[in-house]
Amino acid sequence: MAQKKQVLPIRRDMKFNLPEGRIHDWLNGGVHFTHLMNTMSLVIPVGERFFIDTVRHYRDKIDDPELRKAATAFIGQEVMHGREHDDYNNLMFKRVPAAERFEQRVTSLLNMVFKYFPHSSSLAVTIALEHLTAIMADGLLNEPFMVEKAEEHFSALWKWHALEETEHKGVPFDVYEAVAGTGPVAYAERTSALLLATTIFWAMVIPHYIGFMRDEKKLTDLKGWKEFWRIGFGEVGFLRKMVLPWFSYFKPGFHPWDHDNSHFLEGIEEFSNPWKRVRNKVKSKVKGTNTAAA
Repeated sequence: MAQKKQVLPIRRDMKFNLPEGRIHDWLNGGVHFTHLMNTMSLVIPVGERFFIDTVRHYRDKIDDPELRKAATAFIGQEVMHGREHDDYNNLMFKRVPAAERFEQRVTSLLNMVFKYFPHSSSLAVTIALEHLTAIMADGLLNEPFMVEKAEEHFSALWKWHALEETEHKGVPFDVYEAVAGTGPVAYAERTSALLLATTIFWAMVIPHYIGFMRDEKKLTDLKGWKEFWRIGFGEVGFLRKMVLPWFSYFKPGFHPWDHDNSHFLEGIEEFSNPWKRVRNKVKSKVKGTNTAAA
């Protein structure tokens, strides 16, 4: 088993000023896959608050001071993610009013889990959903299409979120192992939670997404669905490429940092500094102009 990697998350206060007029087609000008990403975004603020509650419940019970510090930083990052996706989702509410009802249903479900499930089971659900977000983040960071073909503000938000999801992907898992252990009972709980969480996640996302496409009058847009297939399962394969990483969770002794993609974090501070982002964008344009002139 690979040695556990220690990465201390850092809370970064970011703002993205998303353009309201692009909420429905920010990914390569297409509605179909854009709205799938939007539907998943509707789950994020509610999910982040659930993650915060489950980790905070155990934070002060952790003996390792470094893990307690990392748990606090994890909470700080999730607060920022929730805030920015709340702004994002408000644009979706204006575009498709049914989106707000979907968010309310997710809220009710997670509130019920936190209230009625054992706290260790709620934490197991957290690390299961964090596994889903971690493999999605890795897929986004690995696939240039998802960033380069997106409207720049949405692109920056998703890239920032993916980078920080990568940075803290081991923290809630380490908290779970610290309080629940690594034996057969913990293994059964965490893997069962992934099966349950994945099933419920897609069972909720898919019908609501279809409803949003109906509201957009795009259900019979065959050209749009062809592009959806290309991005999700075909040439780009954003969703297809997540299948094998999803199964890695069932390996005994699994840890999120078994897949070490920390190289993506090398430029995170520069990316998270808006002045540096603007400066680099200007440099890139100037370089491109000079190259063309030559």
